[in-house]
Amino acid sequence: MTLDRRSLLLGAGSALFAAPFLALERAAAQIAAGEISPALAAARKESELAHIELMGIDGIKMHGDEKIAMLLYPGFTALDLVGPHFFFACMMGAKVDLVTTQNNLDPVASDLQLAIAPTAKLEDIDGPLDIMFVPGGTIGTAGVMADERSMQWIAKQAKTARYITSVCTGSMILGKAGLLKGKRATSHWAAHAVLPDFGAIAVDERVVVDGNLITGAGISAGIDFGLSIVAALRGEKYAEALRLQAEYAPEPPVSGGTLSDTDPAIANAMDGMFATVREQFRQLAI
Repeated sequence: MTLDRRSLLLGAGSALFAAPFLALERAAAQIAAGEISPALAAARKESELAHIELMGIDGIKMHGDEKIAMLLYPGFTALDLVGPHFFFACMMGAKVDLVTTQNNLDPVASDLQLAIAPTAKLEDIDGPLDIMFVPGGTIGTAGVMADERSMQWIAKQAKTARYITSVCTGSMILGKAGLLKGKRATSHWAAHAVLPDFGAIAVDERVVVDGNLITGAGISAGIDFGLSIVAALRGEKYAEALRLQAEYAPEPPVSGGTLSDTDPAIANAMDGMFATVREQFRQLAI
């Protein structure tokens, strides 16, 4: 069996197993120069054979050419984006662009001031996309909904995108673009009640699929959302491999996580704190 390692590893989306193979290539050079131990040489061979074995598992599509655009706007919630980005970027061969709503490629600050460097501006992206993704936020999200340039770009890309997707209150942005009408969708619990204002059928689930519309619930649900997308594009076995790579086996140290599972005193207070955000989204639905 001939394995063209470089064709598998180079380019965007090659993070899955790329680091181990680049290490193997360096090890090969060291072996040739007599600078590596026999034990490390044996480990190199073991890693190579294991990679080949993984490629042979039924249901795993190791390589693709998906075109993915993930929107970046000032005030987005970082984990909404970073969770799915890990899984998207780990799909070997996929091209993932972080697309800024700004007019330059300066880092874009999240709602908690975690700045992420974009790779493209809105006008740099040509469709059709395999995935158009929108993260959520609060004030920043409302800002995008009120920005005609950004909304026109979203509506345009949605016409040809294979999957139209969001996490958290990113669904509010999709709703403003008219993409939720008659569709089953979810959002962060704080904005969930606003979904019908955009014509959506509100569903209380972590990931909701309705045709080519895929929406994730609040923030951490982006991890489940990302795995769902990987499974749809590359198969469940590939998604299982990435889940293991991420060591995603949550064991929360405290109770809660949803309004129904949280101490009512805490849940009621938290819910009330988001009243202004909900009303702002409702006003933008008009």
